[in-house]
Amino acid sequence: MTLKIRQAKINDNDQIFDLVKRFTPSFIPLKDDFDKSFGKLLNNANSVILVVCIDETIIGYLLGFEHLTFYANGRVGWVEEIMVNNKYRRKGIGSNLMNEFEKWIGQKNGKLVGLATRRAADFYKAIGYNESAIYFRKIINFNK
Repeated sequence: MTLKIRQAKINDNDQIFDLVKRFTPSFIPLKDDFDKSFGKLLNNANSVILVVCIDETIIGYLLGFEHLTFYANGRVGWVEEIMVNNKYRRKGIGSNLMNEFEKWIGQKNGKLVGLATRRAADFYKAIGYNESAIYFRKIINFNK
């Protein structure tokens, strides 16, 4: 099994969407909305979509961002989403995606990588991350 990690391309959208649909029970991903966001994210210098492939089949992805902060004296990275197909988990693929994101943020002189997780704390601890905060969210719906 030869894995390749690369930045996503516009024609990866359908395979990535198939993984996004498995991602969260909180929202139901809509293909039209996904496609609109996907193109914008690909063209945003502050975001990266990494994919991991076996041949031409995408088996995982990571969506991350970089932004300036005051507290870290500069840029930080934020992992918004990371997903690996269940069939390929526990084979180091998620770790490899995280390593590639860390390289990406490092090239932008980032100081740290942050993320929020509900179910994968042990994974992040195993790859050197420290628990440091509590995550809060509020769903905003102004279209009522």
